[in-house]
Amino acid sequence: MYEMEEGGMKEGSVTGDSSETEGSDEIDRRGLRGLHDEKAQRRRRWRMWCFIHLLIAVGFSILVLVAYKLSLNRKGTKLDQKILSNGTALFAPTTILISLDGFRADFLKRGITPRLNAFIEEGVSPVYMNPSFPSVTFPNHYTLVTGLYPESHGVVGNTFWDKELQEEFFYTNPTAMQPKWWGGEPLWVTAEKQGIRTAIHMWPGSEAHIMEVEPAFLDKFNGKEPLTKKVDRVLELLDKPGQGNELAEVIDMRPQLIAAYVPNVDQDGHLYGPNSTEIKTTINNVDNMLDLLFKGLDARNLTGIVNVVVVSDHGMATTDTHRLIQLEDIIDTSLIEHMDGWPLYGLRPKDPSHLQSLYDTLAKEAAKNPNYEVYLRDVNMPERYHFSKNERIAPLWIIPKTGWAIVTKEEFNVAEGIEKGIQYHPRGLHGYDHEHPLMRAIFVARGPAFPHAPNSRVEPFQNIEVYNIVCDSLGLTPKPNNGTLRLPLSTIGLHSPEATPEEPADPPLSSSAPAPASAAPFSPPSSPHIPSPTSTAEADAVISISPIENPNPSNPEQPPQMVGVDPVTGDSNADRPVVPGSGMSEEEKDFLSWFQGKLDEVKEWWGDVVGSKGKGEGGEEGS
Repeated sequence: MYEMEEGGMKEGSVTGDSSETEGSDEIDRRGLRGLHDEKAQRRRRWRMWCFIHLLIAVGFSILVLVAYKLSLNRKGTKLDQKILSNGTALFAPTTILISLDGFRADFLKRGITPRLNAFIEEGVSPVYMNPSFPSVTFPNHYTLVTGLYPESHGVVGNTFWDKELQEEFFYTNPTAMQPKWWGGEPLWVTAEKQGIRTAIHMWPGSEAHIMEVEPAFLDKFNGKEPLTKKVDRVLELLDKPGQGNELAEVIDMRPQLIAAYVPNVDQDGHLYGPNSTEIKTTINNVDNMLDLLFKGLDARNLTGIVNVVVVSDHGMATTDTHRLIQLEDIIDTSLIEHMDGWPLYGLRPKDPSHLQSLYDTLAKEAAKNPNYEVYLRDVNMPERYHFSKNERIAPLWIIPKTGWAIVTKEEFNVAEGIEKGIQYHPRGLHGYDHEHPLMRAIFVARGPAFPHAPNSRVEPFQNIEVYNIVCDSLGLTPKPNNGTLRLPLSTIGLHSPEATPEEPADPPLSSSAPAPASAAPFSPPSSPHIPSPTSTAEADAVISISPIENPNPSNPEQPPQMVGVDPVTGDSNADRPVVPGSGMSEEEKDFLSWFQGKLDEVKEWWGDVVGSKGKGEGGEEGS
């Protein structure tokens, strides 16, 4: 113990032996190495701990920075809003959106709309606005307020079958006003979520409790409401107390977005036809309604304070007994389980394996009759329709030429009608090719958000652009959508008679009859020719992919991109599209179903990742 404590050796001690000394040195060296290794390990652990915590700190800082920028953007949106006074009250940015259902663009040339024509001279507008396909009321009114194609927001028709829900959407049925049918985010939800109060007057879909966000004021549909009552309602909403009124109750504060639906032109267009004496009276009555509204705004000194945007959802074509196609004459309807749409028809066969043969039968009939076209949703549906990336869209479609209609014998017996001179009703129809002149809609805007020269003209655009435009007029950040236009609009000069296209004429009564000289030329792109695959394996490769949001972070406000697999090309002698999956064994079909399920899971995961990113970045641009 002495030797250890004092550091010396006693004479004759065995511990002073050289071999033992060497062993002790080795032990000491091992101890030192162990101590060194332990210190090195502690340093490595320390560096790793610091690195992990540094990553956490950096990640947290990035999240805080993003949240801060987003909050700045939201604050900036509110701070950038110019508060205007009409002399008696303060007005934050306020926009009135009015939809005239069924108001065709060329109705403005008939000399019966003096107020609307004056409105064009005061504001900014294209010569026409294209609806979305199919050109029917519910899909297009929801496109107007979401900026999404019908295939993207899910309301793909006035009537359609949902295979997953095993339910039918029928626009007049109260069950249609359930949120499960309505995808996307409509204007009133976007506004209310960002603190902007809204008033929605009978707009299609507004009663569906979408995303469980309700407008501050909601007027349920009443198709018999007098036009003057609509004017009274809008002016009543504008007369409510607004900013700066400390005595006002929050529940009764003035809305900044007022959206109103006017069904009259569409109703009488169906009943009497777009060229009838009755429709002229209705159009003039609607114009008088707008005149009352503008006079009410002027009386309140709001002409330069409130934005007014007037749109329509589609046009209208005249029907005729000689422009009907009897469905039973071209297909065995006993093989069909569900029929969607009208005057076009979407078909769902009872047995999916019959899809190819049904298409072949219809294609042969269409070759003998140029007045309708046949498409397979997943194979050769025209891309410009944006009508394939949703399972609610039937797999097989018969699309008549504008002015023609597909009818069942239960609806109308064509042969009997022609023989006995029975008039087909309705007298007016729509739902056709959205780019046909007879389907064209209108867009006219005026107000502080549209500081353009009076009578300004912009290039025609599609109604997917309206959502962004209205959001910008209110200082809202829009949700990602299919539109690309933003305020201020880029003008191309002023309206002039030379820039106005010819008024479109009704189609001839038969394919052999010459078109009237006044008919505007129209030649839509032909549908793509899809050759048959040369093998079952190639056929299996043709699959449908659902839409996902654009993963490109450089432009988060770009529309969701539709991703899909291009149809394969077979031999040059092939002459018809082939239904995906036709000719497969049950095992192959099971595998394809499993594969598509996994693919859907990946898409859903990727959509969540990209969607979250898009939301964060989209808030920085949209203002």
